[in-house]
Amino acid sequence: MLCKLAWGNVRRAGRDYLVYLLTLTLGVTVFYAFNTISMQVDIAGIDEKGLAQVMGSMLGDLTYFLAGVMAFLMVYANNFIMKRRKKEFGLYQVLGMGRGRVATIMALETVIVSVGAFVAGIVLGVGLSQLMTFFTASLFKTQIANFHFFFSVHAFNLTLVCMLVMFVLTLLLNLRAVRRTKLIELMGAERRNESIKTRNPWIAIAIFAVGVALVGVAYYRLLRDGFPLTATDSKLQEAMNQFGITTAMVTVGTFALFWGLSGMLIKLLQSLRGVYWRGLNMFTVRQLAAKVNTVCFSMGVIAMLLFLAITSVTCGMSIANVMNENLERYNPVDVSQTYVYYTPDTLDYYKEYINPSEADRMVLADTTVDLYPAWHGDPWHGDRIDSDNVADGIKGKSADNNDETSKKVNIADIAGEHVQIDSYLSYPVGGSNPSVTPSEMCKIMGEKLPKAFGGSNADAMGLFVTPASQYNKLRQMMGEEPVHIGHDQYLLTCDMGGELVDLYTKYMADGHTLTLGGHTLKPAADKSDEDTAAIANSAMGSNPGTVVVADELLSQLNLQPYSSSLLVNYKQGMDTTEADESIKYTVLDNLLVDGKEPGSWGTFITRSEMYVQAAQMNGLISYLAIYIGFVLVVACAAILSIQQLSNVADGSRSYRVLAQIGCDDRQIRHSVMAQQAVFFLFPLAVGLAHSFVALKVIIELVSIFGNMSIGGTVGLTCAIFLAAYGGYFLVTYLMSTGMVQAAIATRYSE
Repeated sequence: MLCKLAWGNVRRAGRDYLVYLLTLTLGVTVFYAFNTISMQVDIAGIDEKGLAQVMGSMLGDLTYFLAGVMAFLMVYANNFIMKRRKKEFGLYQVLGMGRGRVATIMALETVIVSVGAFVAGIVLGVGLSQLMTFFTASLFKTQIANFHFFFSVHAFNLTLVCMLVMFVLTLLLNLRAVRRTKLIELMGAERRNESIKTRNPWIAIAIFAVGVALVGVAYYRLLRDGFPLTATDSKLQEAMNQFGITTAMVTVGTFALFWGLSGMLIKLLQSLRGVYWRGLNMFTVRQLAAKVNTVCFSMGVIAMLLFLAITSVTCGMSIANVMNENLERYNPVDVSQTYVYYTPDTLDYYKEYINPSEADRMVLADTTVDLYPAWHGDPWHGDRIDSDNVADGIKGKSADNNDETSKKVNIADIAGEHVQIDSYLSYPVGGSNPSVTPSEMCKIMGEKLPKAFGGSNADAMGLFVTPASQYNKLRQMMGEEPVHIGHDQYLLTCDMGGELVDLYTKYMADGHTLTLGGHTLKPAADKSDEDTAAIANSAMGSNPGTVVVADELLSQLNLQPYSSSLLVNYKQGMDTTEADESIKYTVLDNLLVDGKEPGSWGTFITRSEMYVQAAQMNGLISYLAIYIGFVLVVACAAILSIQQLSNVADGSRSYRVLAQIGCDDRQIRHSVMAQQAVFFLFPLAVGLAHSFVALKVIIELVSIFGNMSIGGTVGLTCAIFLAAYGGYFLVTYLMSTGMVQAAIATRYSE
């Protein structure tokens, strides 16, 4: 009997359960689909070891956090249902039904709705996960060879656990509400509207103005100072403090803006008398002013959450796209190995902090060394760690146990074209004051120093210097013609693109000279070629700025060596996978020149490995951004939806009175639409404004690596938002009009 009654109640009160059902279904769908990522990776043919486990673990941990957000939403939505049905539960008790039976009916109703939402969510989640497999394959640039239907037991169990926790929490709160609420309160709940206090409009306007001022100043500070990502050492703490002040200002300003919104609305529309006295506009404005007072805090929270959602999705995916688009430029060869020399500053640091026990063997580098013999196995021109002055080359490591073996890898068997790029600092050996710095270049041009250099050590190090012969050999390896650089000429190169390349191009195009070691140099070209400027394989660029000069001039300057990079292409026709595998587990002995160590080995990276790492990062960032962004948008939309439905329920008697005095249904529906549009659009507008300012700063920061295009990402973000946010708005309006029509239909019954 109780089951039949509970089922009938769910069918009859379906509209009341719609938001609850929709939110729970979406939660189940998203939780299941995103936690099948490990199976998607396998089906998509991505064989990178450990990738599926890492992504699955991260998304699984994130699911617990997002489940907490969804649990709050479920409780919030359930409160609306309870508010709507208190009179019904009171009537059950008047008719003689005990509180225990009423609680049982509530429990059964919750079970029915939860099971229905869970089943629907799993069905949709299974379908979505199949489609996401193709999206996963496109992110990781693979082809699906053997697609087949799959079902993840792990994702199902994880989603089930999260839903059970939500169900138990909701049920306990429902039972508590019925047991602790007096019968007279249940029976009179429909007539007990929320207490509404109208604020002094002039005080509200003043608070609104303060909020606008705080947000405006915060925008200015952020645009001026940017994010504290490039600050170093002592400047970092100061930058963080200033950023904290900016964050506090925009947060307080946002809440103040919504707190004073009601007074601003009343005064603004009252001044427009032709609008204020038209139709039901006066009623609509008063309703808005009264309700904004009670929900100003939640509207501020929603605006900030929408800001985080928009920024995380757009920024995260766009940065990943910039990295992928520039990968070819950042990784010009099949494999590269860097050797970093000891300079006066680094030598002191290494001796004190890194390797004090070997300090006696470390020496300031006064010349570069030839790296290829250490790879090739040819005799070395200095003493090595091993005896007899013979270069052992690269020692192979077993892939199974990582133990060093006696087998040597002969790089000559796989190496084709190769070039060594030597980078020098722009001051003599033992010196410390660079001759060429970004600040001095900007000062000569009358330009501002790019924000990417703010707080960095770019001026302390200055630009690198490299010989023209090595640069031209790299260009030939990349299929480009060599560039002639005379004894009194220079060329500026940079592989990071964007703002830095524009700076160097403008400097040369304007004909500015450089002074290096007392020699005045003029530009050899009027454009910096970013596509042939990389000095090693990397993820975000390896050359922030280099001065290319003639070899004869460089030999006269006695500059401080900084690093050498060996760039190698495999022999033509050689399988890249096999070549990568043959040198995958290798190490190089330290180089000793006359028994001393002038530096240490740096990064060793293959182009294939860098492409895989970039694809992994792109996929992980994209999934995290979409997952977090979608759940936050659903959370915001659901909160607004429930608030508006509660407002309509509270104001049902007002709408009934409007109908009784002759207002037609179209005018009443228009008033409901206007009120809900304000509550949905105002937080979205503020969140968008915050996002546009933040994205402007981020785009300027990322411009150091290339031109950041957010068009496609914004389109995807807008599609997600329209589907979720707009869908909730539509459902809210339809439910609200239904509730208003039901209230009007009872006008003659009282």
